[in-house]
Amino acid sequence: MISTWSTPDGRTRRTVRGASAPVTYGLIALCCLIFVLGPASGLTPAYGSGEALLAAQRAYFRHWGVVPAELFDGAARELLTPASALFVHGSWVHLLGNMLFLFVFGAMTEERMGRVQFTLFYAGCGYLALLGYAAANAASEQSLVGASGAISAVLGAFLYLFPRARVTSLLPFLFFLPLRFPAWVVLPFWAALQWLAAGRASDGPGVAYLAHLVGFGLGFGYAWVRYGKRKGPKGGLGRAVAGDGRARVKSAPAPASEGENQP
Repeated sequence: MISTWSTPDGRTRRTVRGASAPVTYGLIALCCLIFVLGPASGLTPAYGSGEALLAAQRAYFRHWGVVPAELFDGAARELLTPASALFVHGSWVHLLGNMLFLFVFGAMTEERMGRVQFTLFYAGCGYLALLGYAAANAASEQSLVGASGAISAVLGAFLYLFPRARVTSLLPFLFFLPLRFPAWVVLPFWAALQWLAAGRASDGPGVAYLAHLVGFGLGFGYAWVRYGKRKGPKGGLGRAVAGDGRARVKSAPAPASEGENQP
């Protein structure tokens, strides 16, 4: 896919999507590899089956994931878990949902930010998103895993950088018809769903909606601060355009999220 956008000085830049986004695709490959080799995939015989597999999964999530009740106890190892948890997923649906969002929105964001900056942005926002959830649920004993906090930050940054990019969405209440909407419609709607869901969520197993909201806010805020003063004469920064002047993004699912808070 060829991405085209205006630079701060008004010039047009064209790149082939994927050719300049190795970090995005490297993250996808790494998360998939870790999942397949871990107990959650059910593909590794060494973890056994039945109750033995479930026990191995719980121990795995607790070791590599964030346990809010243990995070702030002063142990140095626990402070590393918000980083390790970004590469661990609880199920196939959890993994594939996150990786699809990263695939759709990550490449153009990385191309705009650059490899090093995008890597630091992804890791830093992901860490802070999980840390924010843990702080708000400090008494929870449930382990928290998944890249959704970091990917939500990518969505937030994408919204600021490419607000007119058109995203194909499959909306359940419209019978899953593939409809194209600009990012400034799709992504705020997605964030609103996370906000509503977070208000009804418990601290038990399920979806860590608060981590999504924290990540989304961090990503949008970072892009606003980092790029807000570098727009061209016509506000060209971050406006991906195609031949007809409108941006296009490969198909994405309906604005929904998969769980991070695992038993």
